[in-house]
Amino acid sequence: MAEPILSVNGLSKRFKFDAGFFAPEDKYVYAVNNVSFTINPGEIYGLVGESGCGKTTTARLIVRMYRPDEGSILFTDAGGSRHELEHSEGAALKRAREQIQYVFQDPARSLNPRMTIGEVLLSGYRYASTWPGKTQATEEARVLLSAVGLNPDDMYRRPPDFSGGQRQRISIARALLMKPRLLICDEVVSALDVSIQSQILNLLLKLKDEYHLSMLFISHDLAVITYICDRVGVMYRGTIVEEAPSRTLIENPCHAYTRYLYSSIPRLGGTPAAGQSAVQDSPYRGVRFDPTQKPAQAEFAAVKELGDRHRVLDSLLL
Repeated sequence: MAEPILSVNGLSKRFKFDAGFFAPEDKYVYAVNNVSFTINPGEIYGLVGESGCGKTTTARLIVRMYRPDEGSILFTDAGGSRHELEHSEGAALKRAREQIQYVFQDPARSLNPRMTIGEVLLSGYRYASTWPGKTQATEEARVLLSAVGLNPDDMYRRPPDFSGGQRQRISIARALLMKPRLLICDEVVSALDVSIQSQILNLLLKLKDEYHLSMLFISHDLAVITYICDRVGVMYRGTIVEEAPSRTLIENPCHAYTRYLYSSIPRLGGTPAAGQSAVQDSPYRGVRFDPTQKPAQAEFAAVKELGDRHRVLDSLLL
């Protein structure tokens, strides 16, 4: 099997609790707790869980928007060089970041409304080590606009002229212009209508094959995650409580929290999802954990390997 593009090992991050002058001393928000996973070439790996479980913080640690407190992040670039991102600085970090591109949830806030689409696409690219010159870069941008389903002449329009789905396509084109090896998609369809969501998901699947991409796909929507992802990690309280191929996770969710998430999916019509009647009695129903309380070691002690790349935390919550 090919070497993973990304290997995350024992990643942890806490933030100082800041509530003004009277904030308690030595109190922290525990955002990510001992997270480990790998992403293989050509694979879409999904992180799913409720808001506040640590999905986005994990992604931001990977691109070094935050520095991890513990753990390692090993990225293999297109040339075969391996980068320990938790220690990388300066030019080495810049080169690695060029091949790990981030697509944000809200394209309206990530696209400058005063710039033309051409300026938006080229603004970051011009500082990359792969910058080919303005003429060639402009041609590449036109090709990518066509690849994401827009008109190349849209280069001269501005972001407010487009719908939400079209703006997300522009964001994807901007990321691809850097020729990344890994694309991080953070809730990229959560703000879109259902019909537009399917178009963006199918576009990502097409681009993955055309541009030989690997992806980290983050969502709170299990239906979206299991549709687009090859493997899925279920996050709860900052850690991955279950990981399996998408089909395996649908057919055989093992952790109590995973079963709760699946049984909570709304169903139209008569027949509820398997185990939906158990939602009322679930220990997770209505629970809002305190992020300033670090999970007990006993809760997240051992990992059970169930075969077929299926693993689940053998915790007190099973």
